Amino acid sequence: MAVTTYSGAEQYNFDIVKKFAVMSLVWAVIGMFVGVYIASELAWPFLNFDSPYFSFGRFRPVHTTSVIFGFGGSALFATSYYVVQRTCQTRLISDGMASFTFWGWMAIIILADISYVLGYTQSRKY
Repeated sequence: MAVTTYSGAEQYNFDIVKKFAVMSLVWAVIGMFVGVYIASELAWPFLNFDSPYFSFGRFRPVHTTSVIFGFGGSALFATSYYVVQRTCQTRLISDGMASFTFWGWMAIIILADISYVLGYTQSRKY
């Protein structure tokens, strides 16, 4: 009876973990940049360029959404996919479904941020 051994790279799907981890850092940078911009806008009001699209009220939810869901949510996805595979000692059942969750999560965050800037919100905090 032949025994097949797999290396860690073949046995587990680390590609999806890397994607979520990298995008977690990207969203952290984007969210914190927007936070610094809106803080600067409070100090120097001319930074809104007299345009409703650059106002504090439209960029504040972009900052919070990018940091909470972009950074935090992506980090949770990355750790979840890593821990599930390592704990169960098996590969994810579907690489396609894992990829779908990645692209779906990124699309939701991007569309939410765009909708905030365009003013599609009820201006309620939570």
